[in-house]
Amino acid sequence: MSRIDSRRLSETFLSLVRIDSQSRHEAAIHLHLKNILAGMGAEVVADRAGEAFGGEIGNLVARFPGNRKVEPMMLNAHMDTVGPGRGVRPQFKDGVFTSDGTTILGADDKSAIAILLEALRVIQENDLPHGPLDLLLTVGEEIGLAGAKHMDPSLLRARFGYALDATDTDGIVVRAPGANRLTFTVCGKEAHAGAAPERGINAIAVAAKAIAGLDLGRIDAETTCNIGQIEGGTAVNIVPNRVVVRGEARSHDPAKLEQVTNRILEAFEKAVAEARGDESADLPRLEAEIEEDFRPTHIPEDHPVVTLARRAAANLGRQLKAKITGGGADANIFFANGIITGVLGTGMRDMHTLHESVALADMVAAAELVLEIVRLHAEG
Repeated sequence: MSRIDSRRLSETFLSLVRIDSQSRHEAAIHLHLKNILAGMGAEVVADRAGEAFGGEIGNLVARFPGNRKVEPMMLNAHMDTVGPGRGVRPQFKDGVFTSDGTTILGADDKSAIAILLEALRVIQENDLPHGPLDLLLTVGEEIGLAGAKHMDPSLLRARFGYALDATDTDGIVVRAPGANRLTFTVCGKEAHAGAAPERGINAIAVAAKAIAGLDLGRIDAETTCNIGQIEGGTAVNIVPNRVVVRGEARSHDPAKLEQVTNRILEAFEKAVAEARGDESADLPRLEAEIEEDFRPTHIPEDHPVVTLARRAAANLGRQLKAKITGGGADANIFFANGIITGVLGTGMRDMHTLHESVALADMVAAAELVLEIVRLHAEG
């Protein structure tokens, strides 16, 4: 079996995390990867997804021709990171990568990009059997899967594949929830808080009453909801005439997702109606916006995406467990576009924090798994 070059993998990862690429600002890493992939002989194309959400650049697709006649496979990672992600100074000690503690590391998801590049290099260097491969590197994943939502599906040949955007290198995510984004704007009436508070309608107070009546957090094993942002008011001595409340609901069950979404909406409608009192009054007023964020995914454990990955793991002397997650990923969007996508882990830990880390050994293990999946697929 061809070996992963751990030193090269490490160097690739270090070079990637040193390139700033916070969401909407992925142009530099896009160009860097485009040059690498073109140099590897891929047909490299980009879409215009970034234009849809104020980003610098779109998604990157590198199409590698296969040397075996099997259906194309997609491999995916995302190029963007959360903040603080500018000026990352990676550290490597005792086999583990971290930042210097002032920024995130960027293992989410640059560990995946490094892993995929290493696997592709080993395939090419050893002329290993492989089918046609579509490498899809997305933008804007960390801001609501924006790049995947606005991608051009016609650029992909594959109808199945794997995204590397999870933690456990011995797991494959087969179920993820759907989610709705919720925005409630309560419009009240401005007044001087000291001289004439009775003339005002406190929008924040109305919204607070709605929130106080909600069950938040984990609703059941499949369902969660959260109120995450509140913005309103202009000064402490002015009765606030407007407040915006943003939240979300998630569930693996579409019916439960609809139920919890409606329950939150009804709580705001009730609070506003009670504050208005007189039905003929114009204020307070509620403006509600409910947007589907992403749909749920559910891949049966006997689906080829799962069985192929498990066979590959078994060949490596490992066991791949089916995982259920509470988070969304680009895979949710691919799933909705008819591309069945299992999510694999890279070993990254404490993502979105200053304590983020990833062990080189886990990255090597992930690269070995990808390599074996590609090899097995080439056999038909």
